[in-house]
Amino acid sequence: MKIAVVGAGISGLSCAWLLAKHSSGPTAPQITLFEKNDYLGGHTNTIDVNVEGKDFPVDTGFLVFNEWTYPNFIPMMQHLGVETAASDMSFGIKLTEASGRSRLEWCGSDDISTVFAQPSNLFKPAFLGMLADLFRFNRAATHMAEHKATLSGTLGEYLDQHQYGRAFRDWYLVPMAACIWSTPTKQIDHFPLATFITFCANHGLISVNNRPKWRTIKGGARNYVEKIRSHLSDIRLNAKIHAVKRSPDGVMITTAQGEEAFDHVVMACHTDESLALLADVTTEERCVLEAIRYLPNTAVLHTDRRQLPDRTRAWASWNYHAEYHSQASRNDSPVSLTYLLNKLQPLPVTSPVMVTMNPLQSIDPAKVIKTISYDHPLFLPESVGAKRDLRKLQGTNNTWFAGAWTRYGFHEDGLMSGIAVARALGATTPWATNTPAANDLASTYPGVDDAVTFVESRAA
Repeated sequence: MKIAVVGAGISGLSCAWLLAKHSSGPTAPQITLFEKNDYLGGHTNTIDVNVEGKDFPVDTGFLVFNEWTYPNFIPMMQHLGVETAASDMSFGIKLTEASGRSRLEWCGSDDISTVFAQPSNLFKPAFLGMLADLFRFNRAATHMAEHKATLSGTLGEYLDQHQYGRAFRDWYLVPMAACIWSTPTKQIDHFPLATFITFCANHGLISVNNRPKWRTIKGGARNYVEKIRSHLSDIRLNAKIHAVKRSPDGVMITTAQGEEAFDHVVMACHTDESLALLADVTTEERCVLEAIRYLPNTAVLHTDRRQLPDRTRAWASWNYHAEYHSQASRNDSPVSLTYLLNKLQPLPVTSPVMVTMNPLQSIDPAKVIKTISYDHPLFLPESVGAKRDLRKLQGTNNTWFAGAWTRYGFHEDGLMSGIAVARALGATTPWATNTPAANDLASTYPGVDDAVTFVESRAA
């Protein structure tokens, strides 16, 4: 059996690897992995840098994971023999005037004093009100999660109904959510409330003390990509696919080199890319794929410390930047966020090394190392139904869909979808497959995870 996997992010890589090395049949299928870029990994993108005269790798996309919500990624790393290291997941805010002067800075970390890294915050009624609302929201969200409350509507509607203050929304909750999903702050008000509460509970975001420990991959996340690469024999980088045509007999993929026949195709790419590649897309496929939209984000790897808060005590792993007078619920601009890699990864230097998504203020060109474009899925109410409907498409016309977009949009989600498709095509995992209820949407939206969960092979 010949299987084409289109896309070499976590979903495509894991699916291809499991099919090639862990298929349960007498003979392993022939796997061809197509990737449009000149590297494998997608958002797993490790770059070599030179800072303070030292050469070392840093990650620019996928950076961290934790034991609570990565129940498949961790055993895969252990199976592959990939070393990991402790990380930090603090979150900070930097709000500036149009002139660039800082007006508000604070950081939420294990050190409670960083909340008042800017001492004047102690005397700001709005800031103290934000903290009061933060504890109120955490208590309410914890109650809803623990009692599996039936929730409807959007996050914005809930905040309005319960009269949460503007400071809480603009200086904490909405920026945090926008940074997590790399989406404009304006979109967060439209986020499904039930999904948001479930996600926050699963990730310890509504608890002050009970939070997961985060880790990163030693030497960069490309180390796990290289481990998988070593098990695959047919990898096509810089592969420009012109069309994917299906028939009852199989799949025909057309590239600049001509046509090639396969028994199955796994579309492990973004939804808009699948739509562009499928020459005979069905109405059902179009309805699902068009409901999942992506937003481009510009990532700049650099050493310009001006992107961080003015006060070093306010430096966090994730640093949100916006104009002080802007209302988050009305801001449709891409979210501006600086990852301080020194906190996230064990770097051999003290000088700040950063990745800034969508810089709000200019970065010194002399300090720019690399500029990269990443696309992230938008999680909107209409996408929930599309993910439920995806289960009806899997395997139809010898076509399978995988990607982080099938769930929350994160690395574990991409891996879960890759595992599910590989299992459906006859592969097994060399570890016990984990899909705990605490890490899925099933309790909130019955059927969503059916799109990435299979119990028997439908392979030809």
